[in-house]
Amino acid sequence: MSGFDVGARLKQLRLRATLSQRELAKRAGVTNSTISLIEQNSVSPSVSSLKKILDAMPVSISEFFAGEQASHERVFYRASELTEIGDGQLSWRLVGARRPNRSMSIIHERYPPGADTGADMLEHEGEEGGVVVAGTIELTVDGEARLLTAGDAYYFDSRLPHRFRNVSDGECVIVSANNPPSFSDGSGERHHH
Repeated sequence: MSGFDVGARLKQLRLRATLSQRELAKRAGVTNSTISLIEQNSVSPSVSSLKKILDAMPVSISEFFAGEQASHERVFYRASELTEIGDGQLSWRLVGARRPNRSMSIIHERYPPGADTGADMLEHEGEEGGVVVAGTIELTVDGEARLLTAGDAYYFDSRLPHRFRNVSDGECVIVSANNPPSFSDGSGERHHH
């Protein structure tokens, strides 16, 4: 159970069921201190005692372990916690990659000098927009090319053929959003543009 916060998850579910530690202990047939120690992660419960406690709420073992992501949706992400989905040349770092039912993709993008999403224009469902934070990018959408610099922005229908290219000698940084999310945690489609 490495990496899984059993104590916090138990407390979260107990509070959701509006049960005190004493009430839950009574229902589960364990001592008050057992619930307290598990919630503090001072003891690691056996599967059988955990099952007894969960049955008293009632919550299944699978919901207990599967629900950590779904029931505690992250709000804040450190830079190091973004998921890299770029291709090695471009860096695209996705916010909330594993968030359940995510309905948009927010991406911190870095294009080194010469980086290019490719001559064969990208096309996909949805729409996308972004703001150039630093540097310069050449964006071509449906045959029209424009140089965008820091503070400039774009918004277009993603079904239109499009291409991003850094034609400057400095890095370009963009923060973008697109909908619907065309990839999840980096295991599928690499190009979002």
